[in-house]
Amino acid sequence: MFVSRGGEPGRRPGPFPAYFQIFWLGLYCRPVCSCGREALPLKYKNQAIQLPQNIIEQFSSSTPKLIYIPMASALPVPRSIRFLGGSAALHGVHDGTGTSRGAVHLSVSTHKSSPVDYHRQPMLSSSSLHQQCQDEQCDKQQVDYKVEQVRDLIKRPTTTDSYQRAVQTIDSLQRLGIHRHFPEEIECLLAFCYEQITDGDHSARDGRSSMSMYDVATGFRLLRQRGYYVSLDVFDRFQDGMGRFQLQAVGDHDLTGVLSLYEASFLGIEGEDRLVQEARDFARKQIAARLPTLGSGTAKRAVHEFALDNPYHLTLPSYSTKFYLENPKLGTTTAGKMNDNIIAPVLYELAKLDFNSQQTLHTEELRDFSKWWRDLGLWHQLKFARNQPLKWFMWSLALVPDPRHSKWRVELTKPISFVYLIDDIFDTYGSLDELIRFTEAVNRWNMDEIDSLPEYMQICLSALYRTTTEIADKILKEYGWNPIDTLTKSWAALCNAFLVETKWFKSGRLPPAEEYLRNGVISSGMPMVLLHLLSMLGDQGANYDIDCSVNSFHNMSMPDLISAPATLLRLWDDLGSAQDEKQRGYDGSYLNCCRNENGKSLTVEKAREHVMQLIAGEWKKLNKASLSPNVFSPAFTSGSLNAARMVRVMYSYDKERRLVFLEQHIYSLLRERVAL
Repeated sequence: MFVSRGGEPGRRPGPFPAYFQIFWLGLYCRPVCSCGREALPLKYKNQAIQLPQNIIEQFSSSTPKLIYIPMASALPVPRSIRFLGGSAALHGVHDGTGTSRGAVHLSVSTHKSSPVDYHRQPMLSSSSLHQQCQDEQCDKQQVDYKVEQVRDLIKRPTTTDSYQRAVQTIDSLQRLGIHRHFPEEIECLLAFCYEQITDGDHSARDGRSSMSMYDVATGFRLLRQRGYYVSLDVFDRFQDGMGRFQLQAVGDHDLTGVLSLYEASFLGIEGEDRLVQEARDFARKQIAARLPTLGSGTAKRAVHEFALDNPYHLTLPSYSTKFYLENPKLGTTTAGKMNDNIIAPVLYELAKLDFNSQQTLHTEELRDFSKWWRDLGLWHQLKFARNQPLKWFMWSLALVPDPRHSKWRVELTKPISFVYLIDDIFDTYGSLDELIRFTEAVNRWNMDEIDSLPEYMQICLSALYRTTTEIADKILKEYGWNPIDTLTKSWAALCNAFLVETKWFKSGRLPPAEEYLRNGVISSGMPMVLLHLLSMLGDQGANYDIDCSVNSFHNMSMPDLISAPATLLRLWDDLGSAQDEKQRGYDGSYLNCCRNENGKSLTVEKAREHVMQLIAGEWKKLNKASLSPNVFSPAFTSGSLNAARMVRVMYSYDKERRLVFLEQHIYSLLRERVAL
């Protein structure tokens, strides 16, 4: 529990009083102000607790500090608050690894001001989050009724004139996060759009086509996102003979079309580098030049600025959805043209109801996982390890957003939690001899052979064996086949990769960059997580013997839908951690391996540019792997793409090593409801 002395936000108060204002539940270690009390359930606002004199004396200086005291020392504390601040407390998402052991944490700020908007900080207690489930239940019948209303309004297109309406409708349904309600209608519209955009007339350079840049680029993006292969030839009539885009052909005043081209440029695949980069550079240049003409604070400028920073294909759909729900005047497409359509008001009504309904479901899921994690007891027994259930749950929420997969979302968070736990064992606690024996035990996967391990390793492995077996049993019951061999092999591959890294860093040897990356893709944990997801979804791809070892990545037998998100995670993680690791004396990053190979000739800036090129290349591989046909289901394909999108959220650190992007996303998705 956090407690802040009273006083107005932004003002330096006088001596500390004997009473402190409760304002936050959970563990989030940074200076705070009393405006954060909004996070408390209503009946506990402005309630005070009295602290012992020895605790009060610790606040005699003006230096911000975090003080740990036993829960029993803060009296009187309501029973429900004592529970929340104790065993149910959740960690924040900063880069620290402190833990909550049933104690009161006092965070006191003496800053005159802070750049952080505390009104928009995430609520980090799962039990407090669940409070909104009881206060604001969404009416499922209302959602169902609105779904039928929208379905009646989506007309089957019959003429060429309907093409633009079709792409607008699909785009709107996707951006508002309600497309899952209309799979058949969307497939019908996509088939119509594919027929129209590939008929050959659109690409003529003589200008015969009636399709604008917006029509072509939006259709191209939507179709490729759903697995349709559309050639870059559709853009021919907007280019000169050298493949350069011409402003006159695009339209001098068609900024909407230029933005659509920019969005479409992120759907490129391998072999399309030059044209895709030409499209992106042209679009970015035109948008940047004309943004000032849109006026400060206008809806159109807001759409363009958001899209430049968050290209739709690279951004978590839920993040984009919240933006459009909070800004209905912006329109629901890049063109904003749905505002004048009769369908637009109904779309917004459905989207708002649906968002709030899902938020309630997610808080219940978070409560269920937190109870499992608390009952498992590892957070208490392994005090050196991270205790961040909210952060782990956000991974699952990104990979499997569909409400129909609610139970698998909770189940997937369990192996994700063990990735972080075992990573901490290898990175911060185990000796090399212990880690070798630990890895051998995971490879043998025999509970009878763990007695020789240290007690903390026995505790971890027993829980891992039990959890993995339970997950496999649930999959067997659901689909009729047992994935235990696939799951256990994925854990063995992960621990083998962890051990390789440990040997490198304990010896002080930096491996060649390519060797480091091959191993780092596996040690990212992503292949293991995606193989669990594959099994949980009952995907036909799970029938194949997918190898997630280092060798499989080296000989390119690992599917790109698994290897590409893993590579993106490793590279993004290293981009964010290289500077920090250098300060701490470690050399564990791809950038450092590259520089070690090339000597002083490769600057940090050049190394980062190289990494960004690799990241762009992995996205092209992922885009190609997502095209039809592929052996994986749409649900798994979407999960793979969302895993790649979530990487940027999870590893975008600010200068203070805080994950501000993630903090905002948590608050927006789990705490901040949409006004109906």
